[in-house]
Amino acid sequence: MSEALLSARGLTRRFSSPRPSLFARGGETTALDDADVDVREGSALGVIGESGSGKSTLVRLLLGLDVPSAGSVTFDGRPVDARSSARSLHWLRRQTGIVFQDPYASLDPRMNIGRIVSEPLWALGFDGDRRARVADVLVDVGLDADMVDRYPHEFSGGQRQRIALARALVHRPRLLVGDEPLSALDVTVRAQILELLVKLRARDGLTLLMVSHDIGVVQNLCDDVIVMTEGRIVEEGPTEKVLWEPQTAYTRRLLASIPVIDPGQR
Repeated sequence: MSEALLSARGLTRRFSSPRPSLFARGGETTALDDADVDVREGSALGVIGESGSGKSTLVRLLLGLDVPSAGSVTFDGRPVDARSSARSLHWLRRQTGIVFQDPYASLDPRMNIGRIVSEPLWALGFDGDRRARVADVLVDVGLDADMVDRYPHEFSGGQRQRIALARALVHRPRLLVGDEPLSALDVTVRAQILELLVKLRARDGLTLLMVSHDIGVVQNLCDDVIVMTEGRIVEEGPTEKVLWEPQTAYTRRLLASIPVIDPGQR
């Protein structure tokens, strides 16, 4: 079994709740509670659960985008301190890329595709031929290299998500994180992007952390899966085992809520 590239121990995030009145005390909300996570190098880990289960909070903490209330994160054995300056975390940004749910919202409409995709290269101080690197990664994600002068509004939703994926991969990260990256796409386009991720993972040995409420995406892409509800990890293990032999009542309810064409078949 490969070593863990990304690990978390006892990861917890609490937020202060507003006071209901002038004389009442404010409370505290726990968005993530004592989470242990290991993402093995070269593997794909899925995170599933209903909205508000803590999936996105977990991702932000793992990537050093938010400060945990308790617990620790390491990447390749090196501590991730979200309290550090942005410059101090450059080493982590070079190793990771992220794709968000809404491709249009994540792309600046004032910038052409060449500038959007090359943005991480400028931010991370890449010294090579940026234009050549952008052209290569656009081809990798199934787009034409001569699209660099066009703008986001000129593309379909599926093409915009490919552009977002190109931007996340242009600096050749070791870990790619997807925070519901396929949920805004129709079924056909979703299948195309999923196939692309499978191909890139096989070719480049990319490590994936995929957050999704779509069980089919996780089943087809991920080796392992963790199930979350109310900020806690309630089940984890190999994907096929968790999905076909769920051990907790919550996981069974989550799987039972998936619509199927033939109710007699799972």
